[in-house]
Amino acid sequence: MTKIVVFLPNWVGDVVMATPMLRALREHLGERGRILGVMRPHVAEVLAGTTWLDDQLLYDPRSPDLRERGWALVRRLRRERADLAVLLPNSWRTALLAWAGGAKDRLGYARGGRGLLLTRTLHPPKADGRRLPVSAVDYFLDLAYAAGCEVASRAVQLATLPADERAADAVWRKFRLPPGRQVVVLNSGGAFGAAKLWPTPYFSSLASRLARDDRRHVLVLCGPHERALAAEIVRGAAHPRVQSLADEHLSIGLSKACVRRAAAMVTTDSGPRHFAAAFGVPVVTLFGPTHIGLSENYHPQAIHLQRKLDCVPCQRRTCPLGHHRCMRDLSIDEVYGAVKQLLPSRATVQAA
Repeated sequence: MTKIVVFLPNWVGDVVMATPMLRALREHLGERGRILGVMRPHVAEVLAGTTWLDDQLLYDPRSPDLRERGWALVRRLRRERADLAVLLPNSWRTALLAWAGGAKDRLGYARGGRGLLLTRTLHPPKADGRRLPVSAVDYFLDLAYAAGCEVASRAVQLATLPADERAADAVWRKFRLPPGRQVVVLNSGGAFGAAKLWPTPYFSSLASRLARDDRRHVLVLCGPHERALAAEIVRGAAHPRVQSLADEHLSIGLSKACVRRAAAMVTTDSGPRHFAAAFGVPVVTLFGPTHIGLSENYHPQAIHLQRKLDCVPCQRRTCPLGHHRCMRDLSIDEVYGAVKQLLPSRATVQAA
């Protein structure tokens, strides 16, 4: 039996964009192989409910739990005796762990001087000596092809657990949200940094307009560190049909379940944006300092909005020029118009 260890990315969105690669590996191996996923504990919930991995190995070099530290992972990997390690992150540390863990074959991109620790390497595509902005979906799929997989679908995919759906049911009951895909969800946060954020008053105005003019229900998502931001959007909207998860027991599973049943999503370029693609939910993504091509997930019902400025994309966590025009210049009217393009009519939803 072939045994493959996949080192997964550390960011929520990148894990979603790795799902076509995981699906390709699973289809390639079938029942003849075993796939183990090495991942940070905070992203494990992203893949909950999917069936591509046979086991998860949690790894966090700073974890207080010694079972999640490097040497514990190395010992587990040595017991597993993997035939192949596929490294999705570009870090030198990941290559060292795969080598120390005894994987016979180690496949990854030759970046950061780690090529000597790998047995097979790929090189990021370049033009005129500069790296091209390739989508992470394709970047990861190329590793699957190098491992022997056939050409695969680029579609990202996720699942929810029954507990996730029950938690979302409770939110729908609490806020008296309508059934079916009639709720617009907003995702205003982003772990990358302040440069990705659309101004909070803009989100409030958008939510108010959707509730007032379109009679839509709006639910603001948030992570544990974004509760205050979500609550501020609700206060600014000042409309009973605008609510948030700020006071709820938060989890990635709850966010997935809320997005899965939404009519549409408006989001910054952050991890939850990819939940919409995975569940076929129309989505408007507000891009500021980041390159659209790097996080393209090929969702057919997506609208990307980004200002054409000389400084875009800078890929910086905070605006180096101090004006943050890349996000401030995205008007509420423009975003509202994009949402209207994607939203089904309420009559269509009710008839379905």
